[in-house]
Amino acid sequence: MTQYISIDPGKCKCGLILADFKSKRVLKAIVIESIYLVQNIKTLIGKDKNIKVLIGNGTTSKHHVKSLSFLEKNLTIVEEKNTTYRSRQRYFEIFPIKGFKRFLPRDIFLQNINLDAISALVILEDYLNCKFTLNSDHLSKTWMKQ
Repeated sequence: MTQYISIDPGKCKCGLILADFKSKRVLKAIVIESIYLVQNIKTLIGKDKNIKVLIGNGTTSKHHVKSLSFLEKNLTIVEEKNTTYRSRQRYFEIFPIKGFKRFLPRDIFLQNINLDAISALVILEDYLNCKFTLNSDHLSKTWMKQ
């Protein structure tokens, strides 16, 4: 099983995805406070030292790359241009609007939703050039402290 962790770094919060490449499935998707990034990465990696970690090169990535230096060769810095914008589109691919709501402006459905985990998914999909399946029960739409 080849697993990847993808990170959309930010100053206050980070989107984090754990995905399996063979099955093209997202196993975990969370948005966490940035100060808990290293702790969560260590927990997700556990005993498997072969998990590859991708981090976007955007906001505060240099700081996060330094704190993740223990990953050594398993850490890859990738381009994340326009991922925040593209995560909106990807969100509606995963969770399509149905019924009469389709006629309402899409932006009203994005209020109070943290798209950072979806941005991390976009980073992963761009890097591997394929789409992953994300179930709604794997997506945490609120900040998590652990």
